[in-house]
Amino acid sequence: MNCAAFPSACNFVHRPQSGLRHGFLALFLWGLSVSLSGAAAGVLRYCDEDGVVRPEAQSRLLQLSQIAKEELQAADALVALASTAGLDLDRLSIRYSHMGISVAQSPHGPWSVRQLYFDCAQSKSRLFDQGMAGFITGRQPAEVVYLSLVIVPPSAATALVDAALNNARALALLGQTYSANAYPFSTLYQNCNQWVLEMLASAWGAVEAGEGARQEAQQWLGSQGYSPDVVQVSWAPLMWLSGQIPWLHRDDHPAADQDAQLYRISLPKSIESFVRTMHPDSRRIELCMQKDQVVIRRGWQPMGPQCVPENGDEVRVMN
Repeated sequence: MNCAAFPSACNFVHRPQSGLRHGFLALFLWGLSVSLSGAAAGVLRYCDEDGVVRPEAQSRLLQLSQIAKEELQAADALVALASTAGLDLDRLSIRYSHMGISVAQSPHGPWSVRQLYFDCAQSKSRLFDQGMAGFITGRQPAEVVYLSLVIVPPSAATALVDAALNNARALALLGQTYSANAYPFSTLYQNCNQWVLEMLASAWGAVEAGEGARQEAQQWLGSQGYSPDVVQVSWAPLMWLSGQIPWLHRDDHPAADQDAQLYRISLPKSIESFVRTMHPDSRRIELCMQKDQVVIRRGWQPMGPQCVPENGDEVRVMN
C-alpha cells in the first residue's frame, strides 16, 4: 500500500518489528491480581520484552499449528475466530485474552490471522496478518498452550470473510488510540478484541467503511444484545493505576462502573458467546498442548485446567 496516497494504510503491516500481539489486555488483567507496585512495574517493562521461544518449544508449537489447520480443514470452515492466551490468567479464571480472524483462503497464507496489535515503537494500534504458527506462539505460558477456534457457519461466513479481507473496511474500524481496558460502547479507545467485535458488526450488520463506522458498529452490537465481560477490580488503588499508564484508561467507562470498581471489557469469551447466540450453528474446537501431547475437544464445553483429557476428547502424541 502507498501511504502517501492512502495514509491510513500505514496502520496496516504484515511484518511488525515490535509490538504486543497477544497482550496488553492480558497484562492489564494480570496486573489486577498482583500488588500495585508489581503491576505497574510489569506494565512499564512489557514493551521491552521479546519473549524468546526455545527451539524445542517452537517445534511443538509448529505441530500444534498444523493440527489446528487440519481441524479447520476437516470442518470445511471458511473462517474462524481464533483466540489465544497472552499471559497466565488462571488466577482470574480467564483463559483467553486475544482474538483474531483466521481466513482459509487468505492472500497471506492459508488460515492467516488478521488481528490488531499495539506497536510499541510507534505507540499506536496497527492491523497485522500473521500465520497460525506465529499467532499461537505469542507470549503463552510454556507449560500449557491453549487455542480456541470458533467456526462460523456458511450462512454467515462469506460476509465475514469479505469484511475481514476488505482493507478499507478493516482500517475504517481501527481506533485512533489503543487502550487495553477499552469500554466496548465508546469510540474513544479500542483494544484488539474490540476491533474483531466491530468487524463482526460490519459483516453482519452491514456497517460500511467511512466516518462514523465504529459508532454505527457499536450501535448495532447494542441492538443485538452484546454483553461484554465484567472484570471486578475490587481494589481502589488498581482503578487509580489504570489511569496512570498511557495504554490503560478510565475516562471511557461509565461513572457507575468506576464507582463499583469494575470494568466492562471485550474478551474472547463474551465474543464467542455473542457469535453462538447470533449463529447457533457455530462450532467450537479447543486445543491444548502439554509436553508431547495435544488434547482436542470439539464442542462448547470448556476444557478443564492443566490440559487433562476427558471422555470424548481426542489425544494426539507429537513427534
